[in-house]
Amino acid sequence: MTEDEILILPYRPCVGIMICNRDGCVFAGQRLDSAAEAWQMPQGGVEKGEDPQDAALRELEEETGIPANAVNILAETADWIPYDLPHFLVPKLWKGRYRGQKQKWFLMRFTGDDTLININTDVPEFGSWAWLPPEKLLNLIVPFKRNTYERVIREFQAQIS
Repeated sequence: MTEDEILILPYRPCVGIMICNRDGCVFAGQRLDSAAEAWQMPQGGVEKGEDPQDAALRELEEETGIPANAVNILAETADWIPYDLPHFLVPKLWKGRYRGQKQKWFLMRFTGDDTLININTDVPEFGSWAWLPPEKLLNLIVPFKRNTYERVIREFQAQIS
């Protein structure tokens, strides 16, 4: 695909979830589909007609095993936050229909204990997980998502700890 073809593509609607624990750390998972370090917070597409908050709670359980009753939703980002995929990835993901994603992020406080976390889900995305300080997570994510993560952390910072 040419750069001009990519630039006219829409963004895929998506939700992102920042789960914080009582110690002010956030949940991060190492992606199974990457041999290099590629940690991220849970995220996933919004289905047609689905409310973003409902999508966030669905994705939370699908990716981490954490049920909705083990979190409190503290905040959501004021706006949808877009990011562009590197051009070489566009034709490989989502059948080349999107240039990247626009994400509505939700901050959730985890109220359960770690035994509720199960990344060995029906369609696993993560090979391992950890509670990380937000600033450490920024050093472990793929570069094309770094600006998004910086913005989300900045917007939620006061409520994380």
